[in-house]
Amino acid sequence: MPVLSIRNLNVTFKTENKAVKAVNNVSLDIEENDTIGIVGESGSGKSTLAMAILNLLPNSAKVDGEICYKHENLVGKSPEQLKYLRWTEVAVVFQKSMNALSPVHKIGNQLADVYLLHEKNATVEEAKTRIIELLKVVNLPERVYNLYPHELSGGMMQRVSIALGLIHNPEVLILDEATTALDVVTERQILEELKELEERLKITRIMITHDMSVVATACKKVAVMYAGHIVEVGLVEDVLSAPKHPYTKGLINSFASASNKNKDIHGIPGSLPDLSQEHKGCIFAPRCSISSDICFKEKPSNKMFDNNRTAACHMLGGD
Repeated sequence: MPVLSIRNLNVTFKTENKAVKAVNNVSLDIEENDTIGIVGESGSGKSTLAMAILNLLPNSAKVDGEICYKHENLVGKSPEQLKYLRWTEVAVVFQKSMNALSPVHKIGNQLADVYLLHEKNATVEEAKTRIIELLKVVNLPERVYNLYPHELSGGMMQRVSIALGLIHNPEVLILDEATTALDVVTERQILEELKELEERLKITRIMITHDMSVVATACKKVAVMYAGHIVEVGLVEDVLSAPKHPYTKGLINSFASASNKNKDIHGIPGSLPDLSQEHKGCIFAPRCSISSDICFKEKPSNKMFDNNRTAACHMLGGD
């Protein structure tokens, strides 16, 4: 059974003049001990989808549909009702780890405060033991406990943020663009370490990213998101080797390949649509090179392929 099952999820941000539908009728199953990358260009709704899981969105967001964690629907629950779940069952590693912690307090003290917030009967010494243990898990030396954030490199700060996410042994770990600001060598090291942690700690990992190379390196499955819609889902090896949806093909063609130096790089023409407007047909149709009349009139349904792969496109036959 899926550890996390999302059904017909919509997230709408309301302002005085309009309503922006950032996530549109998304359905997605995430299996236990799975690793899935949610990929798409900036503004596609990836982070909004992730933050909706734990109700970390601002008050201007209206959420409807279902987000079931172990058969319990989280939609509509208040932050107070989700206290038992946050960090202990489902944790998040946020973007911009360099700004995640207070610059005037030592790393160890800050992480110990978070630990003691949930483990109210634990002593300060027990908290310190747990934090030092976690620092070792993410390949940081014990001395980091007594350092300030400014004394750490970007890669070390990212590891601290991952340690913070693991502090209560969550079953699901969401990483929101967690390696974006790192150099490629450090990024690769952290991705490899994440895979090892996942196997050792039996974690279900969700990676939010705009980078197809991160998905290729560190995920088993991928969900491609465009303008609030999930347009393709499947095993990474299937989707990257033979993408079905035109948007997925465009994303792959927009990245350089180290294994194929002769590959031509092409951007996707146009820009994201105005999500405050209604769109009758396929949301990607105005930017699609193979769209036809039906694409502008009717929304495509998901078509099934081998290995539980799906893609929503009128131009696909399906199995």
